[in-house]
Parts: sequence; C-alpha cells; structure tokens
Amino acid sequence: MNHFWIILIGALVASSCSIVGCFLVLRKMSMIGDAISHAILPGIVIAFLLSGTRDSIVMIVGATCIGLITVFLIQMFQNSGVQSDASIGVVFTALFAVGVVLISLFTRQVDLDLDCVLYGEIAYAPWDTLDIGGMNLGPKAVWGVESIFIVNILVISLFYKQFKLCSFDSAMAAALGIPVAFFHYLLMSLVSITTVSSFESVGAILVVGMIIVPAATAYLLTDKLNRMIIYSMIIGILCSSIGYYVAYLLDASIAGCMIMIAGLLFFITLFLSPKHGVLLKKWKQHKIAV
Repeated sequence: MNHFWIILIGALVASSCSIVGCFLVLRKMSMIGDAISHAILPGIVIAFLLSGTRDSIVMIVGATCIGLITVFLIQMFQNSGVQSDASIGVVFTALFAVGVVLISLFTRQVDLDLDCVLYGEIAYAPWDTLDIGGMNLGPKAVWGVESIFIVNILVISLFYKQFKLCSFDSAMAAALGIPVAFFHYLLMSLVSITTVSSFESVGAILVVGMIIVPAATAYLLTDKLNRMIIYSMIIGILCSSIGYYVAYLLDASIAGCMIMIAGLLFFITLFLSPKHGVLLKKWKQHKIAV
C-alpha cells in the first residue's frame, strides 16, 4: 500500500508544480522556484518561534509571506537595473543565510533543522497519517498536496486568459487594462504555496525539479499553452511512476530517481522533438545545404 501512496504523492506534487511551472518557463523565471525554496527558510523559523509549533498550516503561512517578500525584492532589484540572475542570487542567498542564523540562535534545543524543514523524504510520507475521530484518512501529504493542486487548477482556470496574456505580452495586457502586477504576484503566491506545501513531505529536490523539468520538456513538444500544461502534467506523473520503480530496483533515493527520469525525458525530447528537436534542425540544415 505504501507503494501506491508514494506514487500518488509524487504524481500530485508533479501535477501541481507543473501547472505553475509552465508559466515560469514562459516568463523565463524558472529558477524563481529554487530561489523561493531557499529563501522561505526564515519564514518557517519565524513562524515556529511565534507559534511554538511545527504545524503545517502555520509553517505554510510564514513561508508564503517570505516567498512573496522574496519575489518583491527580486522585482525591485530588477527594476533598479540589477540583472535578473544576479537579483535572484542575491535575494535567496541572503534570506537563506538569515534563516540559518535564526536556526542556530533560537532553535538549538528543538527539532527544527535544515533537514526537517527543507529536505523531507517521500519514502516516509505514507507513515504520517491524518486521523480524525479515530478514523485513518491516509497520509497527510496526500491531503495537503491535493488541496494545493485543486487551488492551482481553480485559480489558473479562472484567470487563464489573464495569465496567458501577461506571460506572452505584458505590455499588451497592461494596455488592455489587465492588472499585470496583481497577476504576477498571484502567480508567485501559487508558486510559493506549492513549493512550501510539499517540502516536508517530499523534499526540495523533487519540488524544484518538478516545477522546472516537466514544463521545459512540454515546451519542446507544443506551441500551445493549454497543451503545454497538459503535457507537463502527464510527463510529471510518468516521472513519478517510473522513477519510483527505478528507485525500488536500485535501492536509491526516490526523489532523486524521479527527477533523474524527468531529466532523461527532457534530453530525449530535446533531440527527438518534432518541433524543436536538435536532430530535426540538423536534418533541415543538411537538406538545405544539399
């Protein structure tokens, strides 16, 4: 039964991350997920210090607030003339360092360290169950990630046209009266919540990898956004399923194998894609030369 839960959790994380990941890839902001994954550390620590508990809801609220501050600071630095990659690097390393210092100063005597707040292990997720009234409702991770997945679906579906236009042509969106800044921060809120909600259960490598790799792979397969989102979700689910069985056979890290399969599918697509494949481009160049 644990096999089923692990694959289900991985598939839900992959699907949820892929939805927001497609918009990040289109906006050339793929690494913002990695930045948020490190920068939210002080938010988790501050939430713990204020509440005295490691309750997931409290952690998510604190981390999401810092995630939005991270995005705001990155945007502010970019508007001030700092290059995009430099802005991301400065903000997430500085905030991550603040989180490390807070942990070393205030949480030495409690179970709150870098491993438990950032690098969870999906293999252990099925054992942390949700019990209500003596009834076992399954792993908490399933309910948590599933809730975020539903929120992502609802928000993206409700504002699909606005997100699409803001991603492809923000100037036109602004000219049409669409509040571009609002939808930018709404998307970043979804990224923050999606990233944070999955950390303790599945680990940072799986979350960050699933935000970037399936969406980047789907980008090579189609030029239509709606198909890109669907393809990225399918790719993410395949990576979760195949990656788990590869990890089982090799007795290796489950999250690592899932992202390894995602990377393998990306490279295969990069060479064989009917639209953007390297081999196709080489063949066309050869044909023109002949």
